Amino acid sequence: MPAIWIVVPALNEAENLADVIPQMVAQLTPHNSGSAVLIVDDGSRDNTASVINDLSTTYGETVQSIRHRANEGKSAALRDGFTYALDRGAQVIVMMDADGQDNATELPSLLAHINAGSDLVTGARTGHRHDPFIKRTTSLLYNGATRLLSHAPGTDFNSGYKAMRADVALDLLPYLYGEMHRYITPIAYWRGFLVDEVNTTHFPRLHGKSKYGPARFWRGFVDLMTIRFLMKYSTQPSHLFTGIGGIGIVAGAAILIYLFIDWIQRNAIGDRPLLLLGVLLFIAGLQLLIFGLLAELVVHNQQRTIATHLHRDM
Repeated sequence: MPAIWIVVPALNEAENLADVIPQMVAQLTPHNSGSAVLIVDDGSRDNTASVINDLSTTYGETVQSIRHRANEGKSAALRDGFTYALDRGAQVIVMMDADGQDNATELPSLLAHINAGSDLVTGARTGHRHDPFIKRTTSLLYNGATRLLSHAPGTDFNSGYKAMRADVALDLLPYLYGEMHRYITPIAYWRGFLVDEVNTTHFPRLHGKSKYGPARFWRGFVDLMTIRFLMKYSTQPSHLFTGIGGIGIVAGAAILIYLFIDWIQRNAIGDRPLLLLGVLLFIAGLQLLIFGLLAELVVHNQQRTIATHLHRDM
């Protein structure tokens, strides 16, 4: 059986941890001794540390933890949790929230899809969701926008209940910052991994209040644009910038040529706003064109450095 690590980001979830961690540990019992539950205390200000200490005393090495001194966000918690688990031999990494809304007993369903060949499996909350109306509505909009822009298969990209192979988790590490944890499935899909979903039950939060706010939707949407850019243009930025810049240059040149012909016909053009627009479009387009070439130079040098290191390691 593979070594399975369950990574649990937690921010002020002391009451919930005491209930959900034993359920997670129970799911690891059939697996080998290399499996564990890892709690990432993301700067909690309640008695989370005390609860973690009690759980570690009860379950020994099966329950481990790392702590951020300040709240760094869920993406950073997952990044550090994945790194910690990978360094200790994790072969499959599961991410679950600490609020008790995920059903730990359904973990075998996710693992079955991993064993069947999937690289990443999401526990999709396709049934009744026990969340406030605003959260359900923004989540619906988010999932629709993500599906439209990423073309990744799935219905519930924002679910915090996922299982993935170790190589997927390793590949995700550079992208886990800001609100990027919301795009783990699209990123894995764009990176060429096989992603899948399995329907799971969604429970009401056990204790405390949700950390979700409407503002996170807009920040997440900006991050989706960032991810889309990184996936498509990270190795060919000039395709974007020179394309936009080329449009600006052509449009500006066309306006200036038109005004030049008008000037030849002895019409005054010095006070016409169209002249300013033409100059602005031409200069802005030229700047974007140069910016794209400089970005391409940076990527070229980066790829040459990587190739040099690979050659030395062979």
